[in-house]
Amino acid sequence: MPEKYKGTIVQIIYMDRKGQITKRSIEVCGIKQGLVTAKCLKTGQIRSFKVENILAVQPKSA
Repeated sequence: MPEKYKGTIVQIIYMDRKGQITKRSIEVCGIKQGLVTAKCLKTGQIRSFKVENILAVQPKSA
């Protein structure tokens, strides 16, 4: 995931540790050492996502 997404809201398609594919809207807080730290807009929780498991990224339109 490019650094340009830091501080923005994006939609991701993500494969979790169980192999399940999920779609999430997140606010990207930081990207470091292969991890994206972000606020999940559905749950309001801060989460970490492995960059290698992010299958697609799309900026959220206003």
